[in-house]
Amino acid sequence: MASTRLIRKTQRKRAKQERSAANIKLLSFKPVIKKVDVEELKKQFAK
Repeated sequence: MASTRLIRKTQRKRAKQERSAANIKLLSFKPVIKKVDVEELKKQFAK
């Protein structure tokens, strides 16, 4: 019986770590900055 409890505890811990890692990955994600033509944008807003 004790071994099943330890296995379950290990599964919970592992799941918690995976969720935590996924959250950190999501929070630290930076979108790719594409090269933007600033002059073209200024022309569009000037209209």
